[in-house]
Amino acid sequence: MSGAGSPTLNVDGTGLNIVIVAASWHDTIMNGLIDGAVRTLDSAGANHTLVRVPGSFELPVVSKAALENGADAVVALGVIIRGGTPHFEYVSDAATSGLTQVSIETGKPVGFGVLTLDDEQQGIDRAGLPGSKEDKGTEAAEAAIATARAIADLR
Repeated sequence: MSGAGSPTLNVDGTGLNIVIVAASWHDTIMNGLIDGAVRTLDSAGANHTLVRVPGSFELPVVSKAALENGADAVVALGVIIRGGTPHFEYVSDAATSGLTQVSIETGKPVGFGVLTLDDEQQGIDRAGLPGSKEDKGTEAAEAAIATARAIADLR
């Protein structure tokens, strides 16, 4: 959702309970993603909590638990950097497929803020840090709010 063509979303979070589920690897990038999500949820008026998990592989199971226990939406944040082994592909696929499955099974939105990167600089450029080109934490939080509102409008 970054750059030209980005949508204008309904980011009124009033009355929404949102859980940020954030992996623990790559502190600088993760802290930027979390800060962006928190800023966005605060300015939208959403109630929110932060839950940390070991890595991106654990995001789906904890996101599902949050949604099953009353959260209206989840903002899932993680950083996966390509290395010299197939680990990157396995973890990226597991996190992406798992979060999609969680959203479909619960009928609740998961704002996807899992960065899949070739190197650390790509993450710094997307983490909403001073000098970053993008703020993927903000974008994931906005997507979670807007999707929760769209689902509510259908009911």
